Amino acid sequence: MDRYIVISSHTAEDCRKAVKHFMQYHAGFLTHFEWGCYDNDHTAYAIIEADSHENARLSVPPLFRDKTRVIKLTHFKPQKDDPVHAKS
Repeated sequence: MDRYIVISSHTAEDCRKAVKHFMQYHAGFLTHFEWGCYDNDHTAYAIIEADSHENARLSVPPLFRDKTRVIKLTHFKPQKDDPVHAKS
């Protein structure tokens, strides 16, 4: 499985609704997300393992999926002769 960051935004007005939907949709995923709402960033963030972008998006309730970004994460381990990640 690959690792993805899931970024699900909502408005300040929809904040309570977002948490409620996350709890109703799949309470287990609520604990995977960290929320920026108390810092006026109405976004839920999670790093999860999934088989695809589409499967990672399924961690978000349907109401918020169209506003959700899913980004596959890669952990680089630069090799000595790796020209792409060599120091300039």
